Amino acid sequence: MTAQVPSETVTCPFHDGEDQRKSAVASAGGGTVKAAVRTQTFERARAVLRNQSARQAGFMAEQVGKIGSATRQPILFLEGEAHRVQRSATARFFTPKIVTTRYRGLMIRLSDGLVSRFQARKRAKLDDLSLELAVAVAGDIVGLTDSDPDGLARRLDVFFTGNFDPPKNPIKAFARFLHQQYLVLRFYYKDVAPAIRSRRKQRKDDVISHLIDQGYNGREILTECLVYGAAGMATTREFIVMAAWHMLGNDEIRTAFLEGDEGDRIGLLEEILRLEPVVGYIYRRLHEDLPTADGSAQHVRKGDAVAIDVRAANTDAAAFGACPMQVQPGRKVSAKYGNAGLAFGDGEHRCPGAQVALQETCLFLERLMQVPGLKLERAPDLAWNRLVTGYELRNCVIICD
Repeated sequence: MTAQVPSETVTCPFHDGEDQRKSAVASAGGGTVKAAVRTQTFERARAVLRNQSARQAGFMAEQVGKIGSATRQPILFLEGEAHRVQRSATARFFTPKIVTTRYRGLMIRLSDGLVSRFQARKRAKLDDLSLELAVAVAGDIVGLTDSDPDGLARRLDVFFTGNFDPPKNPIKAFARFLHQQYLVLRFYYKDVAPAIRSRRKQRKDDVISHLIDQGYNGREILTECLVYGAAGMATTREFIVMAAWHMLGNDEIRTAFLEGDEGDRIGLLEEILRLEPVVGYIYRRLHEDLPTADGSAQHVRKGDAVAIDVRAANTDAAAFGACPMQVQPGRKVSAKYGNAGLAFGDGEHRCPGAQVALQETCLFLERLMQVPGLKLERAPDLAWNRLVTGYELRNCVIICD
């Protein structure tokens, strides 16, 4: 690997104070949860995420919890011992070893095919390519492999793209509810149900087979598939486009990515992700007071909803050194902070698929960035999804010789 330089001694490649965060403006929209406290520093944000009394408050977690149904909660909304048991049971699908031995070959085949198709056609929407890749990889892990992959990508995309604010007009709100139910049923009968039938006949090494063994019914498996779709497909899709946008707009970043070994490439992708976390805010509700030792931050009171500002945490100079709002290849970060900061969360709900996302992004972009004459014809449209508090990048057009 190339030598890394401590961030304190690095000279900023651009004038001091320049903010290279492409998604910063969009993220000002925040999310759908009203929070009493918003974190500003890395240490404070991590303290909330690691607090044992913290409970999920974002992504409709509290609304789902009020339903009171006998249906089992998806892993995203489980807490405490129930979450630890299920997390431990599914950890085998996301270990570094399994990513390398089982999924790497799939990622390479998919990446080669997508890049070859792009070269043949000379033009493509990068967000379509990234969606196809992310859905295929996550689909294989989850077990959504018994339906048309192109159709699966389209059917999943509608759940994670667009405006999720409820209409004020009750008639429009009811019409949207009916439409959403139709989309859910369509996804179930076209994608989830065929996978369940197949695995009831013969188990495979995937999440759906595991859930069947755990006694989950069709509705519960459907919910888990939607959760894994949001976590493993939608977010990875956006990050691939964001990372490519940085590389195609900055020769230094692109050169550093191509000239390094795989460890360097992963490190650079983590640096971009630190600056551009796909999920900008993580919400937790505290069930005990969380005072500060030095009084420098706002106390969190029992019952408060806290907005963990991932962008603020990830650009905290105390954790990441000089020029924290710029992408710096070779930035050296203490292991206790992590190269990507809180981009994958922290605490018991830290994203288990971090290794998968970084690996598939690395393998795909490694091939794409070497295409002769590769250029960005049209920068992506940038929007903000308030439900998942994440950016959306659409209509990103790339061309080549």
